[in-house]
Amino acid sequence: MTVGIGTGGGLTAPSEEELAEYEQERPARRLRPALDLVISVWCAIVSVGVLWQVFFPLPQGTQFYLVIFLAAVLPITLLCYRGWKVPAFLNPFKNRATDDPGITDWILAVVALVVCVYPLIDFDGYLERRQAPTTLDILAGTVLLILLLEACRRTTGWVLPVFSLVFIAYAYYGGYLPYTWSLAHQGFNFDAIIAQFTMGTAGFYGTPLSVAASYIVLFTIYGAVLDYSGAGKFFIDLSFAAFKRSRTAPGRTVTLAGFLLGSVSGSGTATAVSLGTVSWPILRRAGYPPEPAGGMLAASGIGAILSPPTLGAAAFIIAEFLRVSYLTVLGYAVIPTILYYLGILLAIEIDARRHGTKSAETSSDSALRLLLRFGYHFLSLFVIIGFMAVDVPPFKAVVYAVIIQFGLSFLDREHRLTAGRLFKALAQGTRSVLPVAATCATAGIIVAVTTQSGLGLNLAEIIVSAAHGLTENHTVVLSLTVLLSAIAVLILGLAVPVTASFIIAAVIIAPALTQLGVTQPEAYMFIFYYAVLSEVSPPTALAAVATSAITGGKVIPTMWQAWKYTLPAFLVPFAFVLTDNGAHLLGQGSFVGMLWTLAVSMLAVAALAVVTGGWIVVATSWVERLLCVPAAVLLLYLAPVTITAGIGLLLVAVVINLVRRQRSSKSDPTPPSRSGAATPKEGPVTS
Repeated sequence: MTVGIGTGGGLTAPSEEELAEYEQERPARRLRPALDLVISVWCAIVSVGVLWQVFFPLPQGTQFYLVIFLAAVLPITLLCYRGWKVPAFLNPFKNRATDDPGITDWILAVVALVVCVYPLIDFDGYLERRQAPTTLDILAGTVLLILLLEACRRTTGWVLPVFSLVFIAYAYYGGYLPYTWSLAHQGFNFDAIIAQFTMGTAGFYGTPLSVAASYIVLFTIYGAVLDYSGAGKFFIDLSFAAFKRSRTAPGRTVTLAGFLLGSVSGSGTATAVSLGTVSWPILRRAGYPPEPAGGMLAASGIGAILSPPTLGAAAFIIAEFLRVSYLTVLGYAVIPTILYYLGILLAIEIDARRHGTKSAETSSDSALRLLLRFGYHFLSLFVIIGFMAVDVPPFKAVVYAVIIQFGLSFLDREHRLTAGRLFKALAQGTRSVLPVAATCATAGIIVAVTTQSGLGLNLAEIIVSAAHGLTENHTVVLSLTVLLSAIAVLILGLAVPVTASFIIAAVIIAPALTQLGVTQPEAYMFIFYYAVLSEVSPPTALAAVATSAITGGKVIPTMWQAWKYTLPAFLVPFAFVLTDNGAHLLGQGSFVGMLWTLAVSMLAVAALAVVTGGWIVVATSWVERLLCVPAAVLLLYLAPVTITAGIGLLLVAVVINLVRRQRSSKSDPTPPSRSGAATPKEGPVTS
């Protein structure tokens, strides 16, 4: 990857093509130009069709549209993503400089198109045969199942397809389990299973794919239009121009750029890579070691999909599951976003002292000049929020934003969306949704089996019963259930994408939480945060792996540094579900309640920053750190008694640190250097 310096001193973000291998867990093929053009034309046509569907929906209904959408994206997914290795003679026309699909891939793509289009031949009759499908219906459905599993394997790896096969086996063999087992059910024959997947509304064409085809693809198109119109470059340039001279400026810049750039990429890993390629040289000049820099980049990257106004793909599914507006889900995320970025900024302040960092000049342009010249790029983001605030559906709001951004692009000669650039943006919009569509359609298998067999409620009872087996105290039972749920979602997220892990956890784990009195918004937001945090959780941590490759740091230490920066996001969600006042953190309840819970939670985040960063006024001892652990936990419980105790412990830690600083200054009166770097007595220190 290359990073360019703009004529005005700005930094140029890497292109979508440069981010492709980082944005997906399995990189897409590098196609020869002629074939790439054909695929791009197809994708651009799909994007136009998706935009058209918003205002002129098909009269046959949503499921009819989903069948067409899957028929449009599944074949090109099989062509654009690497499949099984085949002997060279099966692809005699292969160009060694590219990674074109072979004959097998073309056959699979054609078959995928046929079996996807099959229901459209007699759609009404097809749905009417759900209770008594024909042999041809079952054959087409079985082939579609196999092709979806293969497409999901190509885009995200083996884990989700294996999960899906396990659920299919459970649907078939569940009737053979002893009837005394909680997981036993009546069992379903193969025809009924396939009919549920292909003819019902809870399988391939269920809520997950509906969200991908009706919401996510529109936001990927919008993100591509933003990027091709120069918004991505502007957001990075603005961030680097905003903070110039303080030693914490490079870290603050990365944080702000991650927040802004996330609205363009929509992917935590892609955002982290964008930041890394541009800002790692700056962080290195400022004195950041590779591992802390990589951790900061990964944390800033995934913050983009935890934060309004775009959030991640799973946020759209939350809105569908709860039957609320997407704007409501954005409201749930406001206070947690503030706490998340507060934690990162505090960690940056501490690291600047620990590592003795210095300022690093990055741009000759001023932030004000950039805002005056290119600030219009923010307009389309505000338009989305504004339209949703007046009850315009999000899928219409984002299309209006696309139209507005298209018009605004002509204010910048370099990035105006002429026919060629608009074509590339539309093509990129559909290409970006391919792995999400494959994941969502495959996840429909798990949703269908869970619904058909009652597995969700059964597993919820098992989880709750396991906690009850240890104690009858409701608070302890809820705490154990929440802890087990967090671990389960993290483990699940280590192996499958965020969207898939959220869907699986939502249908299996959320009922266990709601049985214990947790509201659905609290349960879903808790699961959402832990599904996203899997991207920075050892031992896989895709975002941290990507940034360590850029900084040259060691992978595992980079993961732990990312975990340090994101620790508040790991602990604050517990307050959603464990405390009576946790709903305030999701924007529910009175305004006064939201204010005081935010203030107390900010103190808790500060205590956590002391624990992970090891600094208050000077480097802390183990005593101050040890005091801050229970202080943070007590504060996050958000009850008057625990808040008082937490503040008391935090004050004791601060006083001890101030006393140690006073004693240190008396024994070593050497003043700090003019550059602002720490003196040898106080920094930098090691973890």
